[in-house]
Amino acid sequence: MTRLDPDRQLALSYADVAVRPALDAMFALDDTLAAILRSTREPLVGQMRLTWWYEALGRLDTAPAPAEPVLGALQRSVLPGGVSGAMLATLTDGWDVLLEPILDAAALARFARDRGRRLFELAGVLLSTSDDRIGAAGEGWALADLARGLSDAADREAARSRAIMVLDEAMHGRWPGRARVLGAMALTARFDMSVPPPPPGSPQRVGRLAWHRLTGY
Repeated sequence: MTRLDPDRQLALSYADVAVRPALDAMFALDDTLAAILRSTREPLVGQMRLTWWYEALGRLDTAPAPAEPVLGALQRSVLPGGVSGAMLATLTDGWDVLLEPILDAAALARFARDRGRRLFELAGVLLSTSDDRIGAAGEGWALADLARGLSDAADREAARSRAIMVLDEAMHGRWPGRARVLGAMALTARFDMSVPPPPPGSPQRVGRLAWHRLTGY
């Protein structure tokens, strides 16, 4: 599951100062949902916790946020950027997939779409940018993150192989300036799928991300 690391902090710094709090809040939501799956052994309990978040996110559109830091940050910084609580609530769909007993190809595809694609496309709304590759980059990013956390070797390799394929396709061509924060996150995910992966914050990673920020490639 997702963990805050130096590469992500660096990538998020590529966004305009005005939009960084919104991106931070949205990825903090993703971290929170990931933590539910890491800390829940019973699928029913996990489903109940995800349902609470689904409902709480939807209520952000009509009522003040409760005394919960992530919800408060989302209402303050994300909703004014054009992303509604109802849109954010749909991010729980991706995590629902991991509560199912079998992680087959169809489940991986739904997880990638409902977690990664949606998250990156909503980030694109905040960044006032659109590109067909943004959603694909989000899918690859989500699959790479999942692969890092899977204990079953076959499931891990299936997620890793799909992540590499999607990320390599998404990173073709020059990315528009406003979207490069998301391109940088996709590049970081691709590094994570290397064998062996260069350490977070290493010169190889930092140099490649800096080149992407400068050129879009």
